[in-house]
Amino acid sequence: MLSSDAALDRLDHLLSLARKAGADSADAVYFGETSTGISVRLGKLEDIGRSEGEEIGLRLFLGNRSAQVSISDLSPSALAEAAERAASMAREATPDPFAGLAAANLLSRGPFADFDLHDEAAANVSAERLHEMALEAENAALAVKGITNSEGGSASCGTSSSALATSTGFRGAAYGSSVSASAVVIAGEGATMQRDYDWHQARHLADLESPAEIGYRAASRALERLSPTSAPTGAMPVIFDKRVSPSLLGHLLSAITGSSIARKTSFLLGREKEQLFAPGIHIRDNPHLPRGLRSRAFDGEGLPTAPRDIIADGHLTGWLIESASARQLNLQPTGHASRGSAGPPGVSSSNLWMDAGTASPHDLMSDIADGIYVTELIGMGVNTLTGDYSRGAGGFRIRNGQLAEPISEATIAGNLADMFRALIPANDLEFRQSTNAPTVRIDGMTVAGQS
Repeated sequence: MLSSDAALDRLDHLLSLARKAGADSADAVYFGETSTGISVRLGKLEDIGRSEGEEIGLRLFLGNRSAQVSISDLSPSALAEAAERAASMAREATPDPFAGLAAANLLSRGPFADFDLHDEAAANVSAERLHEMALEAENAALAVKGITNSEGGSASCGTSSSALATSTGFRGAAYGSSVSASAVVIAGEGATMQRDYDWHQARHLADLESPAEIGYRAASRALERLSPTSAPTGAMPVIFDKRVSPSLLGHLLSAITGSSIARKTSFLLGREKEQLFAPGIHIRDNPHLPRGLRSRAFDGEGLPTAPRDIIADGHLTGWLIESASARQLNLQPTGHASRGSAGPPGVSSSNLWMDAGTASPHDLMSDIADGIYVTELIGMGVNTLTGDYSRGAGGFRIRNGQLAEPISEATIAGNLADMFRALIPANDLEFRQSTNAPTVRIDGMTVAGQS
């Protein structure tokens, strides 16, 4: 994996080759990654792997025609061939009046903060220690009475590096580490078996939860799922556990990206001035969180990033836009562009969360005579154009304000606009992933049990 300086030098060279090939403008990205992972099953080593990979992507413009190429061979000859191939492809491309690099006057300027994203201890956990962590997670789960089998414990560590350079003068690189542990176990026997898991990932080794805690939680979840019954059918309150509630934020993000708005494929089009959520609800995106899993100083086009409330007191504050959609919508890009090595920039959030409410999860369900508590979602039956929502679900019945028997093979349905308005957050927010939300209650959803 190249160092940041070496990656930027390689990108500068590729941009010079693009200019020689006739490009009017171009940008180039580098991604490198190294990782070590170990998995065990029933106390025996199942797999150990060390991977290293890197690739470069070039986006080249001839007027308003463009092309992208991606290569994993970073030799000078391969870079030269990539530049020539991109130029040849661009000459045959359909013109796009909105395509192009971010405006030079909007670009971020270094030096860039690193937000404490790299930890040598996390990046270089020994294979022996990873083996111990994987065993610790699995053994803690297997020690719980009622756990009958294991699909394994695992642990991994690694580093990632990225760099971006543009013909308009931007040069920036980022470097980070990660470490994780997980366990997947089975409770029960025969047709009654139930499976569940837990995992955790962190930038710093000191921030990683104990593998034993991860294993114990996986076991507890599997045991709670034993002997499920069918869900009720009808309109009723649904509570989304904090394991699954972040998915609702993902649906919101899909509806407010610049490309969805420009293509008129969002159910929120024309509703940007409405009260989307209840007063007091805030959904925040902060790319500057220390040790954040998606913290970044600049976006995929080289624009500066900044903390932002996407939902403030229940109101949408605007769309999330990259440069191409900004031109189409006659708006300014928002610093949320994301890149891979192939294809044009898209849009993504960084460290995204919904603020906690004031009521506990128990308080949220205390007045529910009959409802369901969802801990698992299946399928992706969500229509971003209409907001219609329908997904498979599993979890627990709520009876008279208390969790009751487990349920499986339910379907929950509604419309995201109605769901957002009815949403009530609990007070149990935790920062465990890049997108986080507390447990939430949504009244009036349609639930269908297995017939």
